Amino acid sequence: MKDFAAIDFETANGYHSSVCSVGVVIVRDGKVVEEFYRLIHPAPNYYNAINVSIHGLTRADTDNADYFPEVWAEVAQKIEGLPLVAHNSRFDESCLKAAHERYEMTYPNYEFHCTCNASRRTFGRELPNHKLDTVAAHCGFDLTAHHNALADAQACAAIALAIL
Repeated sequence: MKDFAAIDFETANGYHSSVCSVGVVIVRDGKVVEEFYRLIHPAPNYYNAINVSIHGLTRADTDNADYFPEVWAEVAQKIEGLPLVAHNSRFDESCLKAAHERYEMTYPNYEFHCTCNASRRTFGRELPNHKLDTVAAHCGFDLTAHHNALADAQACAAIALAIL
């Protein structure tokens, strides 16, 4: 796969619609051509301590951010016609669907590919686990800013370029 968009969402709480940041890496002809990161005003707008401990974002970071429909209008233009790639794509796809539903937006049935599943098929028991940071390191990507949506999307793109 040489043309795709790697994507990662972070959420504010247990609701998948509560996306509070998105990172996107556009790959064309096997090369990263664009990167995009935005904070998003989540819905519902509250932060669970566990989520904050994972990604470090708080309500103060997103209170003045655009809402999902405005952010997604920008993203949708950038990813038009591209398959989406995510690590544990079920989570990111469920966030995308939940946010579309929350804002009564039509979901265009994006094509998703999962680098976590691809890692299991490719590396099997060669790796101790198939977490994003583990697989990224094995593929030569240093994921020091894990759980930053853009850093995670960059890692996912590196993995996809290596094994998809």
